Amino acid sequence: MQHSDEQRQNTLAWHETLELHELVAFQSIGLMKIKDAIGKVQDSQLKKLYEQTIQDLEANLKELLAFYSMTPRGEVDERRLDNAFYAGDLLAFAKTAVRNYAIAITETATPQLRNVLTKQLQKAILNHAKVYNYMYKNGYYPSYDLEKLLTNDVALAKKALSMPY
Repeated sequence: MQHSDEQRQNTLAWHETLELHELVAFQSIGLMKIKDAIGKVQDSQLKKLYEQTIQDLEANLKELLAFYSMTPRGEVDERRLDNAFYAGDLLAFAKTAVRNYAIAITETATPQLRNVLTKQLQKAILNHAKVYNYMYKNGYYPSYDLEKLLTNDVALAKKALSMPY
């Protein structure tokens, strides 16, 4: 099926839509955590770094959310956002752990260390699967329903943007 230039300019491709989802979810969770933590930062220079990061993430999210009008959207249940946030944060941690172990293994020259890292990578993969399955079962990560997935992203980003700090 051929798409006209106008269709291509007004509709995101599936692969870029999924990348957009990953960026918005990751930055929304990060923004919420940073806004929550800034009050505990005592060092003025570090506090300025936190403030700049908040401003940058807010600007990023606002720019990225503008592209959601080019994707399908629907309703989201606001009551589920807190559990979804914590589960999403855990999923991001689990995903990053898998990536970090995989990278570390490629840098390992010592067989004993490689064996330990490989064992721990397998545990990280299983943990990721458990967290993902929890999120999927509870409707926090509707990975087979793009409309719901993107709607959840918008709600999470709006919540992160509206948080005071």
